[in-house]
Amino acid sequence: MPPTLASLVHHSALKLTVRAGEDRLDAPVRWAHASELADPVPYMEGGELLLITALKLDAEDREAMRRYVKRLAGAGVVGLGFAVGVHYDDIPEALVDAAREEGLPLLEVPRRTPFLAISKAVSAAIAADQYRAVTAGFAAQRELTRHTLTDGPEGLLAALASQVDGWAALYDASGAVVAAAPDWAGRRAARLTAEVTRLRERPTPASSVVAGPEHEDRVELHSLGTGRRPRAALAVGTASAPGTAERYAVHSAVALLTLTTERSRSLHAAEQRIGAAVLRMLLAGEPDHARAVAGDLYGGLLDAPFRIIVAQGVADGDALGALSESAESAAARSGEAVLVVPEGERLVVLAADGGTVVAACCDHAAAREAARKADDDELVVGLSAPAGPITASAAYKQAEQALSVARRRGRVLVEHEQMAAGSVLPLLADDAVKAFADGLLRALRDHDATGRGDLVASLRAWLSRHGQWDAAAADLGVHRHTLRYRMRRVEEILGRSLDDPDVRMELWLALKATSADTA
Repeated sequence: MPPTLASLVHHSALKLTVRAGEDRLDAPVRWAHASELADPVPYMEGGELLLITALKLDAEDREAMRRYVKRLAGAGVVGLGFAVGVHYDDIPEALVDAAREEGLPLLEVPRRTPFLAISKAVSAAIAADQYRAVTAGFAAQRELTRHTLTDGPEGLLAALASQVDGWAALYDASGAVVAAAPDWAGRRAARLTAEVTRLRERPTPASSVVAGPEHEDRVELHSLGTGRRPRAALAVGTASAPGTAERYAVHSAVALLTLTTERSRSLHAAEQRIGAAVLRMLLAGEPDHARAVAGDLYGGLLDAPFRIIVAQGVADGDALGALSESAESAAARSGEAVLVVPEGERLVVLAADGGTVVAACCDHAAAREAARKADDDELVVGLSAPAGPITASAAYKQAEQALSVARRRGRVLVEHEQMAAGSVLPLLADDAVKAFADGLLRALRDHDATGRGDLVASLRAWLSRHGQWDAAAADLGVHRHTLRYRMRRVEEILGRSLDDPDVRMELWLALKATSADTA
């Protein structure tokens, strides 16, 4: 702690006497300054012990002393030292009364105590306090380093929480809490996810100070990492602003966790290169070689049913990075193995079927779907059906097909199983298909526009009834001979036979593609 008025009063060599403000002697003194100005306030920063002889003051004028003391207190001056035996044999009662009214500590400085001695005492005490803080900071750094090496980030957080007499939490790249100390701090840290997310949107290094949940404490947030996007974040909660020693501990923790994060980043990059090789082998139909290269890195991922996710995004955007973080964070929290391979503007994820990684990717896509703008095509995702090592190549093609459909439909995510279980009709919304359909039916529509019949409606009714004349004629409210005549006119105009199943199929799809219901 810095020196206080009480410590100066108890300093045996200074012989100071308290004349007012006895209950405020615990105020820290940040400097001792001598000034004989009638108004020294413009030169004060707050926290000073002001030393005077009243050379230019009418210290016996009560009103003048009230104004003088009031301005000093308002400027943050913590105490006033008055030298007796220079201009006044004793401190004038007007000044003593003004100090008591304002609650400003007033110290009597004897003639034999020079102001320089007080300044040296304050300076020495401040230097000693700073030395203690630096020493404690180095000790904290050694302790945090030891715990990091022996117990990992969890040990570091526990040591840091003890150093600052508070709590600490570590967040992953997605903003989820991965570790906290003490144990009860996990829930408190989880309630700061929104603040951590906002911090992650700023370039590293970044920090902020927020009020803890329900204003229980003061929380400092620090981003971790050296890249453009933070790799993690640290939260430190304390009852009040940390002192110098605590500040050293926090900064040491930030440095150590950043080193750990960057080391993990390098290992992660190496793991991705192995993953890319494993994926190439799987797609080449070499599952045994893929298992040999993967070793224990991906656990039983290559032996259990898995799904393949293929995502595409803008090369200079963050969409693929955010999806990758969601997948890897979900894997870290659940303990699942995951294979993530960046491929330029694409990202390939291989994850266990029914696991939390696939669910996290789907949730991430759903959130982007809900928040996307009409012209936002930054992320498109295709998800394969469950597969195994032998069918990995087929699963990859399924994911690519689903990706292509998602892009055509303006969707963020399409699952291959949805395509198989759904209808082919939504695919007819493609502009090329519509152009073909318009060209195929244009001659019939031109005929109907002359008022000489309703060939398009008749064709639709006949095809929907699978060529049953009576049923189709009843739907149209005409005689079946009239319908037969209209179908002959359709064949004559189109130059195609309705007996050909391929012709009937093309006409039916053309009618669907140009109808208002499927536009």
